Amino acid sequence: MDSGVGGLSVLRHIRNFLPTEDLVYFADQEHVPYGPRPAEEIHQFSKGITLFLLEQKAKAIVVACNTASASSLSYLRNTFPQVPFVGMEPAVKPGAEQSTKGKIGILATAGTFGSRRYARLMARYAQGVVVYEDPCLGLVEQIEAGELASLETRQILRRALEPMLAAGVDTIILGCTHYPFVLPLIQQLAGPGIKIIDPAPAVARQVKRVLLERSALALSTGPGSLHVYTTGDPVGLEQTVRQLLATGLPIIQALWHDDTIELPG
Repeated sequence: MDSGVGGLSVLRHIRNFLPTEDLVYFADQEHVPYGPRPAEEIHQFSKGITLFLLEQKAKAIVVACNTASASSLSYLRNTFPQVPFVGMEPAVKPGAEQSTKGKIGILATAGTFGSRRYARLMARYAQGVVVYEDPCLGLVEQIEAGELASLETRQILRRALEPMLAAGVDTIILGCTHYPFVLPLIQQLAGPGIKIIDPAPAVARQVKRVLLERSALALSTGPGSLHVYTTGDPVGLEQTVRQLLATGLPIIQALWHDDTIELPG
Protein backbone atom coordinates (compact mmCIF):
# COMPACT_ATOMS: atom_id res chain seq x y z
CA MET A 1 0.00 0.00 0.00
CA ASP A 2 1.03 3.59 -0.60
CA SER A 3 -0.53 7.02 -0.88
CA GLY A 4 0.24 6.96 -4.59
CA VAL A 5 2.78 5.61 -7.06
CA GLY A 6 5.84 5.69 -4.79
CA GLY A 7 5.39 2.15 -3.54
CA LEU A 8 5.83 0.92 -7.09
CA SER A 9 9.56 1.45 -6.48
CA VAL A 10 9.27 -1.26 -3.81
CA LEU A 11 6.92 -3.46 -5.81
CA ARG A 12 9.37 -3.76 -8.71
CA HIS A 13 12.01 -5.21 -6.35
CA ILE A 14 9.48 -7.58 -4.75
CA ARG A 15 8.57 -8.86 -8.22
CA ASN A 16 12.25 -9.51 -8.90
CA PHE A 17 12.80 -11.35 -5.59
CA LEU A 18 9.45 -13.17 -5.61
CA PRO A 19 8.38 -13.59 -9.24
CA THR A 20 5.82 -16.32 -8.50
CA GLU A 21 3.87 -14.38 -5.86
CA ASP A 22 0.48 -12.80 -6.64
CA LEU A 23 0.68 -9.11 -5.75
CA VAL A 24 -1.98 -6.50 -5.01
CA TYR A 25 -0.98 -2.84 -5.11
CA PHE A 26 -3.17 -0.16 -3.57
CA ALA A 27 -2.63 3.55 -4.30
CA ASP A 28 -4.67 5.93 -2.13
CA GLN A 29 -4.37 8.76 -4.62
CA GLU A 30 -7.48 10.48 -3.32
CA HIS A 31 -5.43 11.44 -0.27
CA VAL A 32 -1.93 11.84 -1.74
CA PRO A 33 0.38 13.15 -0.36
CA TYR A 34 0.29 11.69 3.16
CA GLY A 35 3.28 13.76 4.30
CA PRO A 36 1.42 16.87 5.59
CA ARG A 37 -1.48 14.92 7.14
CA PRO A 38 -1.88 14.27 10.90
CA ALA A 39 -1.03 10.79 12.18
CA GLU A 40 -4.61 10.04 13.24
CA GLU A 41 -5.83 10.58 9.69
CA ILE A 42 -3.12 8.31 8.27
CA HIS A 43 -4.12 5.67 10.86
CA GLN A 44 -7.64 5.79 9.48
CA PHE A 45 -6.51 5.47 5.87
CA SER A 46 -4.04 2.67 6.66
CA LYS A 47 -6.64 0.69 8.59
CA GLY A 48 -9.17 0.96 5.75
CA ILE A 49 -6.62 -0.13 3.16
CA THR A 50 -5.48 -3.03 5.36
CA LEU A 51 -9.07 -4.29 5.68
CA PHE A 52 -9.44 -4.07 1.90
CA LEU A 53 -6.18 -5.98 1.28
CA LEU A 54 -7.21 -8.66 3.74
CA GLU A 55 -10.45 -9.04 1.76
CA GLN A 56 -8.21 -9.73 -1.24
CA LYS A 57 -6.65 -12.61 0.77
CA ALA A 58 -3.34 -10.86 1.48
CA LYS A 59 -0.96 -13.07 3.49
CA ALA A 60 1.45 -10.20 4.20
CA ILE A 61 1.15 -6.45 3.81
CA VAL A 62 3.94 -4.08 2.80
CA VAL A 63 3.42 -0.51 3.97
CA ALA A 64 5.40 0.83 1.01
CA CYS A 65 5.19 4.41 2.21
CA ASN A 66 7.68 5.97 4.61
CA THR A 67 5.13 8.41 6.02
CA ALA A 68 2.51 5.72 6.65
CA SER A 69 5.17 3.45 8.16
CA ALA A 70 6.44 6.20 10.42
CA SER A 71 3.00 7.17 11.71
CA SER A 72 0.97 3.96 11.49
CA LEU A 73 3.10 0.80 11.44
CA SER A 74 2.94 0.24 15.22
CA TYR A 75 -0.77 1.08 15.18
CA LEU A 76 -1.42 -1.46 12.41
CA ARG A 77 0.56 -4.19 14.16
CA ASN A 78 -1.42 -3.60 17.35
CA THR A 79 -4.74 -3.48 15.50
CA PHE A 80 -4.05 -6.55 13.34
CA PRO A 81 -1.72 -8.71 15.45
CA GLN A 82 -2.23 -11.76 13.20
CA VAL A 83 -1.04 -9.93 10.06
CA PRO A 84 2.67 -9.72 9.14
CA PHE A 85 3.47 -6.13 8.16
CA VAL A 86 6.69 -4.99 6.50
CA GLY A 87 7.33 -1.26 6.68
CA MET A 88 9.71 1.37 5.41
CA GLU A 89 12.16 3.53 7.31
CA PRO A 90 15.00 5.80 6.20
CA ALA A 91 18.22 3.77 5.99
CA VAL A 92 19.95 5.76 8.71
CA LYS A 93 22.01 2.82 10.03
CA PRO A 94 23.63 1.85 6.69
CA GLY A 95 23.95 5.53 5.81
CA ALA A 96 25.87 6.27 8.99
CA GLU A 97 28.02 3.16 8.53
CA GLN A 98 28.87 3.95 4.90
CA SER A 99 29.67 7.64 5.34
CA THR A 100 33.40 8.25 5.50
CA LYS A 101 33.00 11.94 6.43
CA GLY A 102 30.33 11.36 9.06
CA LYS A 103 27.88 13.60 7.21
CA ILE A 104 24.66 12.27 5.65
CA GLY A 105 21.68 13.84 3.94
CA ILE A 106 18.14 12.50 4.24
CA LEU A 107 15.38 13.27 1.76
CA ALA A 108 11.97 12.43 3.22
CA THR A 109 8.56 13.96 3.89
CA ALA A 110 7.63 16.25 6.76
CA GLY A 111 5.45 13.46 8.14
CA THR A 112 8.41 11.11 8.35
CA PHE A 113 10.73 13.71 9.90
CA GLY A 114 8.13 14.61 12.52
CA SER A 115 7.33 11.06 13.62
CA ARG A 116 8.33 9.33 16.86
CA ARG A 117 9.55 6.37 14.85
CA TYR A 118 12.04 8.59 13.00
CA ALA A 119 13.16 10.19 16.27
CA ARG A 120 13.88 6.76 17.74
CA LEU A 121 15.76 5.76 14.61
CA MET A 122 17.93 8.86 14.81
CA ALA A 123 18.61 8.38 18.52
CA ARG A 124 19.70 4.80 17.93
CA TYR A 125 21.84 5.07 14.80
CA ALA A 126 22.76 8.70 14.06
CA GLN A 127 24.67 9.71 17.19
CA GLY A 128 28.05 9.57 15.45
CA VAL A 129 27.12 11.54 12.33
CA VAL A 130 25.90 14.97 11.30
CA VAL A 131 22.51 14.73 9.57
CA TYR A 132 21.05 17.19 7.07
CA GLU A 133 17.33 16.86 6.32
CA ASP A 134 15.06 18.19 3.59
CA PRO A 135 11.35 17.42 2.97
CA CYS A 136 11.59 18.17 -0.78
CA LEU A 137 8.27 20.02 -0.74
CA GLY A 138 6.30 19.38 -3.91
CA LEU A 139 8.42 16.48 -5.13
CA VAL A 140 5.82 13.78 -4.41
CA GLU A 141 3.25 15.71 -6.44
CA GLN A 142 5.70 16.07 -9.33
CA ILE A 143 6.36 12.32 -9.39
CA GLU A 144 2.64 11.54 -9.13
CA ALA A 145 2.19 13.68 -12.25
CA GLY A 146 4.95 11.79 -14.08
CA GLU A 147 7.23 14.86 -14.08
CA LEU A 148 10.45 12.97 -13.46
CA ALA A 149 12.87 15.29 -15.23
CA SER A 150 11.03 18.59 -15.57
CA LEU A 151 12.53 21.96 -14.69
CA GLU A 152 10.36 22.24 -11.57
CA THR A 153 11.41 18.77 -10.37
CA ARG A 154 15.05 19.68 -10.96
CA GLN A 155 14.64 22.93 -9.01
CA ILE A 156 13.04 21.13 -6.02
CA LEU A 157 15.94 18.68 -5.89
CA ARG A 158 18.55 21.35 -6.43
CA ARG A 159 17.18 23.36 -3.47
CA ALA A 160 17.34 20.23 -1.32
CA LEU A 161 20.72 18.92 -2.40
CA GLU A 162 22.89 22.00 -2.81
CA PRO A 163 23.07 22.91 0.92
CA MET A 164 23.81 19.27 1.80
CA LEU A 165 26.58 19.00 -0.76
CA ALA A 166 28.01 22.36 0.29
CA ALA A 167 28.12 21.04 3.87
CA GLY A 168 30.15 18.03 2.74
CA VAL A 169 27.72 15.12 2.88
CA ASP A 170 28.98 12.01 1.11
CA THR A 171 25.87 9.84 1.56
CA ILE A 172 22.25 10.63 0.68
CA ILE A 173 19.36 8.50 1.92
CA LEU A 174 16.08 8.32 0.02
CA GLY A 175 13.47 8.34 2.79
CA CYS A 176 10.36 8.36 0.59
CA THR A 177 9.35 5.57 -1.79
CA HIS A 178 8.52 8.12 -4.49
CA TYR A 179 12.08 9.43 -4.66
CA PRO A 180 13.82 6.44 -6.35
CA PHE A 181 11.89 7.33 -9.50
CA VAL A 182 13.99 10.51 -9.78
CA LEU A 183 17.24 8.72 -8.87
CA PRO A 184 18.89 9.53 -12.23
CA LEU A 185 18.26 13.23 -11.62
CA ILE A 186 19.51 13.00 -8.02
CA GLN A 187 22.68 11.25 -9.21
CA GLN A 188 23.22 13.90 -11.86
CA LEU A 189 22.81 16.76 -9.40
CA ALA A 190 24.83 15.09 -6.63
CA GLY A 191 27.71 14.22 -8.92
CA PRO A 192 30.24 11.40 -8.69
CA GLY A 193 31.46 10.08 -5.37
CA ILE A 194 28.16 10.54 -3.51
CA LYS A 195 26.54 7.35 -2.22
CA ILE A 196 22.77 7.23 -2.62
CA ILE A 197 20.85 4.63 -0.61
CA ASP A 198 17.47 3.29 -1.70
CA PRO A 199 16.02 0.96 0.99
CA ALA A 200 13.58 -0.77 -1.40
CA PRO A 201 15.79 -3.81 -2.21
CA ALA A 202 16.27 -4.46 1.52
CA VAL A 203 12.50 -4.28 2.04
CA ALA A 204 11.95 -6.83 -0.73
CA ARG A 205 14.43 -9.18 0.94
CA GLN A 206 12.60 -8.73 4.25
CA VAL A 207 9.28 -9.67 2.59
CA LYS A 208 10.87 -12.89 1.39
CA ARG A 209 12.23 -13.62 4.89
CA VAL A 210 8.81 -13.03 6.46
CA LEU A 211 7.11 -15.40 4.03
CA LEU A 212 9.82 -18.02 4.51
CA GLU A 213 9.45 -17.86 8.30
CA ARG A 214 5.72 -18.50 7.92
CA SER A 215 6.15 -21.19 5.24
CA ALA A 216 3.93 -18.96 3.11
CA LEU A 217 5.89 -18.70 -0.13
CA ALA A 218 3.86 -19.38 -3.27
CA LEU A 219 4.01 -23.00 -4.42
CA SER A 220 3.40 -22.07 -8.05
CA THR A 221 6.34 -22.00 -10.45
CA GLY A 222 4.62 -19.72 -12.95
CA PRO A 223 4.69 -15.91 -12.89
CA GLY A 224 2.50 -14.31 -10.26
CA SER A 225 -0.36 -11.94 -11.03
CA LEU A 226 -0.49 -8.21 -10.29
CA HIS A 227 -3.65 -6.25 -9.55
CA VAL A 228 -3.51 -2.49 -9.07
CA TYR A 229 -6.21 -0.43 -7.34
CA THR A 230 -6.50 3.33 -6.93
CA THR A 231 -8.85 5.68 -5.14
CA GLY A 232 -7.83 8.32 -7.68
CA ASP A 233 -7.94 8.46 -11.47
CA PRO A 234 -7.37 4.97 -12.95
CA VAL A 235 -6.62 6.33 -16.43
CA GLY A 236 -3.95 8.67 -15.09
CA LEU A 237 -2.43 5.93 -12.94
CA GLU A 238 -2.33 3.55 -15.90
CA GLN A 239 -0.26 6.09 -17.83
CA THR A 240 2.06 6.63 -14.86
CA VAL A 241 2.53 2.88 -14.29
CA ARG A 242 3.42 2.48 -17.95
CA GLN A 243 6.01 5.25 -17.55
CA LEU A 244 7.50 4.02 -14.24
CA LEU A 245 7.42 0.26 -14.75
CA ALA A 246 7.62 0.13 -18.56
CA THR A 247 4.57 -2.10 -18.65
CA GLY A 248 0.87 -1.63 -19.21
CA LEU A 249 -1.63 -2.76 -16.57
CA PRO A 250 -5.38 -2.31 -16.19
CA ILE A 251 -6.09 -0.19 -13.11
CA ILE A 252 -9.12 -0.95 -10.94
CA GLN A 253 -11.11 1.90 -9.41
CA ALA A 254 -11.70 1.78 -5.64
CA LEU A 255 -13.86 4.17 -3.67
CA TRP A 256 -13.80 5.37 -0.07
CA HIS A 257 -17.17 5.03 1.65
CA ASP A 258 -16.87 6.52 5.14
CA ASP A 259 -13.86 4.61 6.53
CA THR A 260 -14.05 1.58 4.26
CA ILE A 261 -13.12 0.89 0.66
CA GLU A 262 -15.56 -0.46 -1.89
CA LEU A 263 -15.40 -1.43 -5.54
CA PRO A 264 -17.97 0.11 -7.91
CA GLY A 265 -20.89 -2.16 -8.79
